[in-house]
Amino acid sequence: MSSPFFQFKRFTVWHDRCAMKVGTDGVLLGTWCPLSIPSSPNSLIASSPNKPMNILDIGTGSGLIALILAQRVSDYTANHVHIDAIDIDADAVAQAHENFRLSPWSNMLHAHHYSLQEWSLNSSSHYPTTQYNLIVSNPPYFQSSLKNPDMQRATARHTDRLSYSDLIAHASRLLQNDGTFAMILPIEAENEIIKIAQHHQLFPTQITHVHTKPNKPAKRLLISLSHHSSLATLRINSFSIESSNSPRSEDYHALTKDFYL
Repeated sequence: MSSPFFQFKRFTVWHDRCAMKVGTDGVLLGTWCPLSIPSSPNSLIASSPNKPMNILDIGTGSGLIALILAQRVSDYTANHVHIDAIDIDADAVAQAHENFRLSPWSNMLHAHHYSLQEWSLNSSSHYPTTQYNLIVSNPPYFQSSLKNPDMQRATARHTDRLSYSDLIAHASRLLQNDGTFAMILPIEAENEIIKIAQHHQLFPTQITHVHTKPNKPAKRLLISLSHHSSLATLRINSFSIESSNSPRSEDYHALTKDFYL
């Protein structure tokens, strides 16, 4: 039986009540996503000590990505940080709330039982001035495959209730003009995502192709989007999670060293 929790250096993630357990995709997105906009002089890590920072985690599950981001921003700023984490699974939200409460950053982390559609359309009644500096999502991505008989897991993994188009449309609406929207997706979704994003006035600022092993085809796409279009500053790279002689490559170790034990 798998462990009901995953221990990181500075926090613990319990995931026994969640459909999707702690996994490499969530760790990758949380540790990789840019904390500033390459094409803009405005940094997510605000220079003003009084300027708040707002982050939204869409489909938070256990709260893993939100917790990683809380650790990252707390290491670099004393500014007020507010992280909203939403999910349509009530059990996952309850577990995320407990993981947040037990973490060193409980004051900045807030779990909510909402779909993205509900949160976007009703956000004005909850936080009238909130648009987000950073939005992240490890979204459901199976669009036409055989569904898991476990309904909780099927909802977490399939796009029936949150299509790519809906995800990007609502994220664009909630994103500040100088903000960043970051996702992890199957590599096969790259062209579709870029096309949909452009329709909603979002453009890629950084793309990373993730390979499980050297000389193997890429499996995952890490992509950040912003409202600013600039091919001159678009950064495209790739790395492997494993090396030829180690389960963690130097690149992956550098990305995750502050989190894994």
